[in-house]
Amino acid sequence: MRRTILWSAAAGVGMILCAAALALASATVGDAAPALVVPELDGQVFDLSALRGKVVVVNFWATWCPPCREEMPALDAFYRRYHGQGLEMIGLSADRPHDRSDVLKVMQSFSYPAAMQDDAKVNDFGPPNVLPVTFVVDSSGVIRAKLTPDQTPVTGKSLSDAVLPLLPENPATQTSGNRGDPNAKP
Repeated sequence: MRRTILWSAAAGVGMILCAAALALASATVGDAAPALVVPELDGQVFDLSALRGKVVVVNFWATWCPPCREEMPALDAFYRRYHGQGLEMIGLSADRPHDRSDVLKVMQSFSYPAAMQDDAKVNDFGPPNVLPVTFVVDSSGVIRAKLTPDQTPVTGKSLSDAVLPLLPENPATQTSGNRGDPNAKP
């Protein structure tokens, strides 16, 4: 976290992250996910509580954050692969409102929805104390994982480890067919 804050200060946003580092985010693994309602960049409304029954990945990021940008391809590939199996995702940009065009430009390369943190109608996650930070919320609305570069960076493997056991279409836990089906593979 110290490296992130020092780097961010050099990027001209240190005061924002220092203030954010003092605030304790209310999102803790094992607790119910905080409320989050925010208009996506395309105008649709993302409401975390309305997504009960699905696994949701909430990623806080910024255009000026190199570790954030490095993990976005892994997030996108994972979203593309598992979206049809009950996975939802939102990339919540911590950029300032006047940098919306930069956020839109970055997100053109990715398929998962994104929004501006400052546009949130409700954001009980609070400001992130480090960027990037990614939360995995299970289908019951409980936070099951928190991924950060200094603890568990976002990679295809870390996402698989955190998310796949939670998906209803999880190939690792599915039987290979109907037990009564004579064509089912063992």
